Formats: sequence, structure tokens, C-alpha cells
Amino acid sequence: MSILIKNGRIITASDDYQADILIKYDKVYMIGKNLQVQAKDIIDASGMVIFPGGIDPHVHLDMPFMGTYSSDSHETGTRAALHGGTTTVIDFVLQTQGKSLRHALESWQGRSYGNCFGDYSFHMAVTDFNKNTKKEIAEMIEQEGITSFKTFMAYKGALMIDDGQMIDLMQEVKSRGGMVTVHATNGDMIDKLIAKHRAEGKLSPLYHYLSQPEVTEAEASARFTDMAHYTGVPAYIVHMTCEGAVNAVREATFRNQKVFGETCIQYLILDASLYEQDPDGAKWVMSPPLREKKDQAALWAAINQGIVQVVATDHCPFNWKQKMMGKGDFSKIPNGHPAIENRMELLWSEGVEKGKISANKYVEVTSTNAAKIFGMYPKKGCIAPGSDADLVIFDPNKKHVISAETHHMNVDYSGYEGWEVKGKCRQVILRGKVAIDEGKVKIKKGYGEFVKRGKVSKVV
Repeated sequence: MSILIKNGRIITASDDYQADILIKYDKVYMIGKNLQVQAKDIIDASGMVIFPGGIDPHVHLDMPFMGTYSSDSHETGTRAALHGGTTTVIDFVLQTQGKSLRHALESWQGRSYGNCFGDYSFHMAVTDFNKNTKKEIAEMIEQEGITSFKTFMAYKGALMIDDGQMIDLMQEVKSRGGMVTVHATNGDMIDKLIAKHRAEGKLSPLYHYLSQPEVTEAEASARFTDMAHYTGVPAYIVHMTCEGAVNAVREATFRNQKVFGETCIQYLILDASLYEQDPDGAKWVMSPPLREKKDQAALWAAINQGIVQVVATDHCPFNWKQKMMGKGDFSKIPNGHPAIENRMELLWSEGVEKGKISANKYVEVTSTNAAKIFGMYPKKGCIAPGSDADLVIFDPNKKHVISAETHHMNVDYSGYEGWEVKGKCRQVILRGKVAIDEGKVKIKKGYGEFVKRGKVSKVV
């Protein structure tokens, strides 16, 4: 089985050049100009851009939350991801308080195994760190290839751990060669503001935003970086939304500390004015919430400054009926936003096409950095002989409009309805097979493989 891709413009995190790519079986075999080789299939990529398959390290598929489940399964979610150029996702396994990490992992394995179109891996969300959980950390890293452990500084009584547990977890994870990631918001302060607004009868979606002011994220981000500095654990802050959180990470660099930062596509291009719509503002109820225009500017700058290394999605979709569980009470709206299919095309259109980031930076933040940080490089995240043949053949000039009527996510609305995008995935190749060809799925459910990850990185 072989594919020869001819005449494409290859863009990686470091290079930008014209060449042909020969794929043999599931790997990139050869790269060169005007390759004169035999191949079973030939793809003419004239006028196209070729970059590594996207890696989205922050998705929630078929996740139990707030009395319901996110609407994309591992089947529909990974298929939609492929349509949008993302070939690998990292989902979150959520420990149930009082139960083991193994119990949680088996639950997620039961829903994902044999159902994925694209490749996938797991983070382990630790919600109950105790002496038994501590013993499981080494098992997850060394046997399962799960090397990153998420913590929550919010959602008390369900997901949140306290600072003492955080320190203990950090020390154990560091000793085993793993990484601690965090949802960094001050849960106690947020809970107090939610209660205040509800008591005052302020129940529209706007008060979801007003219950999580910037200080709640900035304070928690700084506290997390301090704990990570004390323990020396490799650390990563998920879904950063605001200038205050960026500054907390920037401050950490002054003491020569490296903390990885992630933002999400929605925080770069949407803002909190959407919450003024009632009830439609529920479409964008997520935590942390959308912020202000000045925060968008800070995030774009942080990407170019290397403070933020990854643009993910925090894809956690709920259908409108599910969102309306919170009609008349913002605190009951399931938190989450659909974007797994839109990330790559939106970031090219809004970032590269508008001159906010370079094409090389685009590859860094959509693929290469995540592969390096989470122990998948150079198997994933690059175009080089011996790497997985995960490639996107991308038409940078094709315009299209995002709509719930045409997207492939299992959700009945779009957070970007009517948004015109410049740039479209023409073909998506996963491990040497054309997975998507002009919008048509060419692989079967179950082709996606679990990626056992190596030790995490402290630098990229």
C-alpha cells in the first residue's frame, strides 16, 4: 500500500517548501522534489498546502456531566475531527470520587474501543487523590501510556481537589515522569458568586459570565504555577482565556519556570457579548466563559511570544434540548461548546490569513507542540520519514460557510453559524489511508487506534 503526493507546499513547525511525499503502509517513507517512484495511488496537490494532522489535546466525548452526557460519542466526535483535519484527540477520563482510576479507565475504554475513526489517547482526571490512587499513578504511566493527569480547582463535591491533594499528586506524578494539567479557576469564589446572583434572581446566561470574572482564573493560575514550582512537576494549564491567566504564566518565567499554556479557538475569536442573548447565550456557556476583546489580543500575543503553546477546543457539545435544562437558571446549563471540527479551518482563516500568526506557528499550536508536550513526537506532529503518515491536504483559497446543517458533529447548532472561512481540508490521511476525501469518509469505524504515550516534555 503506497501513496505518492505530488507538487504540494509542505508546511511544518520549522519549514515551508515544495516537495513530493511518498507514503508506504502507515508511515512517511520519503520526501523529495520530483520523486520518480512507483506508488499505488497518486494525489496531485498542486496549489495545496500539506501539514501534519491536527492534534486536539482537549476533548470530552460521551462525557457524563451535569446530569447528562456530551452529545458526541467517540464515533461521531473522532469522525467530525477528521473532517476538520484533526487526526488525533486526547480525551479525558474522569475518576469518580470514591472509586479507582482503573474503574474510570475501563468505563472510557468500554465506550471508545472499536468505535473511533481517528486516533485517540487519554488524560486521567484525578478527582479523589488518596493512598490508593497514589499507587495507581505508576500503573497508568508505565502500563497504560497515560502520562498526564488533570486536576480541577473548581466543581467542589464532584471534580475539585484541594491544594493539599494537589501537592501530593504533583510530587507523585513528578517522581514517575508524568505531567499535571489543571482547570485553573477559583471554585469557592465562583460558587459564592453563583449563589449571590441566583438569590438576586439574576438567572440569564449573562450571569454565567459574571459569576466567573477574570480574577477567578488569574488567581487560580498563579496559585497552580506556585505549587508546580514548589514541587518541580511539569505543568500545563488548559483552556486559558484571559490576560490575567497569561500574565500568571508570564510571571512564572521570571523565575526560570516553564509552565505550558493552552487556549481554545473560541477564546481567540468569540467574546462575552454573546451572553447578552437570552436564551441563545446558552450556546456559549462554558467554563471558563468567553472573555473580552482585550483578552483575545492578549492570547494572540501570547501565542506569538511562546507563552501559549497549544490551541485546542475543549470540545464538549450538548444539543439545544440539553442546554435548555438550564432555561431560566444559568447555573443548570450544561457547560460546553462544539468545535472539534472547526478548529483547524477557523485558526487558519482567522490566524494565518489575517496575519496574526505565521503558517509555521499554526502547525506548532495545532499539532507539533501537543505531540512534543504529551509524548507522541515524532510519531505524531511532524512530516518526516518514519513518522505516522497523518497528513492534511489543504486548499488555502477555498471559501465556505460554517453551519449546523453541514457540519458532522452530533449537535444541532453551531457556535459559528454563518461564519465564512477561507481554507478547507481537501483530503485527510490517517496512518497512510485516505480517511476523508472531498468530504467523504473513506475509512470504517474502529480504524482509530489508541496511542500509548511516552514520558512528557518539560520543553518544546
